[in-house]
Amino acid sequence: MLSFHKFKSIFLNNSNFINSRNMCDVAICQFTATSDKVGNLQTVKKLVNEAVQKGAKVAFLPEGCDFIGNSKKEIRELAEPLNGPTIKEYKDLAANLKVWLSIGGFHEIASESDPKISNSHIIINNTGDIVSVYRKLHLFDISIPEENIDLRESKYVNEGMEILSAVDTPAGPLAPSICYDVRFPELAVINRKNGALILTYPAAFTHLTGKAHWEVLLRSRAIENQCYVIAAAQYGMHSPKRISYGHSMIIDPWGKIIAECPPYQEGTETNESVAVAKIDPEVAFKIRKEMPVLDHRRKDLYELKVKCDNCVPILKTDKFKFSHIDIIEPVVFVQSQLSYGFTNLRCVVPGHVLVTTKRVVPRLADCTPEEISDLFQVVVTVQKALEKHYSATSSTICCQDGKEAGQSISHIHVHILPRKQNDFKRNDDIYEKLASHDKEGSEFADRSISEMTEEALLLRKYFY
Repeated sequence: MLSFHKFKSIFLNNSNFINSRNMCDVAICQFTATSDKVGNLQTVKKLVNEAVQKGAKVAFLPEGCDFIGNSKKEIRELAEPLNGPTIKEYKDLAANLKVWLSIGGFHEIASESDPKISNSHIIINNTGDIVSVYRKLHLFDISIPEENIDLRESKYVNEGMEILSAVDTPAGPLAPSICYDVRFPELAVINRKNGALILTYPAAFTHLTGKAHWEVLLRSRAIENQCYVIAAAQYGMHSPKRISYGHSMIIDPWGKIIAECPPYQEGTETNESVAVAKIDPEVAFKIRKEMPVLDHRRKDLYELKVKCDNCVPILKTDKFKFSHIDIIEPVVFVQSQLSYGFTNLRCVVPGHVLVTTKRVVPRLADCTPEEISDLFQVVVTVQKALEKHYSATSSTICCQDGKEAGQSISHIHVHILPRKQNDFKRNDDIYEKLASHDKEGSEFADRSISEMTEEALLLRKYFY
């Protein structure tokens, strides 16, 4: 079990938390969307303006804030790409009001040739830039033929394939999810372990399930993970066949509701409301300090692992650290949730690259089980790509774990070197070359940034 001092160090050394130590007002916006996109947009503008007037720095909108369609055909016809007019309106709104927006569920067209859409949670910063796009992982699929029930979201929605890193916002590190995701506690635990202070569940819960489960689920996710939970929800009658429960909520890490909008009441078929609450990172820190449940997990008996089947997109705004050294984005060729690979300054053989953890940890034993699993899954993925790119048949994979083992940078990292027959007169010479390649007077010269960038661009095509 981690000591409190080590726990505090990890908590405070996370750059997201360092940048988000101040309290911040946030707002949940609730309304009754219809298939009228223009009318919905006007309502969104009205509610966001109200949120800003109440002091909110981040405004959260519900799932389906662009529209609620009446049929699969209508949903596909009304959906738009991220560069379409509706997102432009949202971006302009954020920039003009200088407010961050959580677009809780946007009907996104990724390709005109794809008959399905994505249900996307989009985070826009206060300068009008998209900083994160989360595509809903868990699709609501219920089919009971004998009762004439067929509610299969997968018929018209593509399932998301990535668990995103927490987004650093004025309110703190925020993990985007959508609606049905709230029923899968594993996702919340992974987001908490990856640094989230805030879990978000924008939704359009039905009246029936909302009345029974909505509050219980949200408070459970807050209590289990000692995170703030923010859930902006659709309310009321969208059509004669569809009623949403409403009851948008902000819940603190102790499970207390600190802001809420009304739940659906029969006879009151629409609702427009805004509720504001203060996010205080110190509240979460105090609760986590006094009851460190994450440390008490029996990692010797069970663990949660994120598969490294899909790589996280590399954004120009991404920051990477290699111990005290800043690694610039152009030389990074792959990143996962917890690790990344970058081209090397000095190469013992062509294609010699490094893979390291995103969190700065000196040694392998300092990594969490999830980091270890992720790191070596990325290593294997990179190894395969390098062998293909450099027409190699083997690889030398080396981890110098500690100073006496030859580690020159105090941050766990793995060297991957694609190998070919007779690339060294004596095969084991590679270990001597590797031990001396980064020393003063080495026979291996520093490469230029342009050369490293060019190689990274060539390698990225194997991952993206």
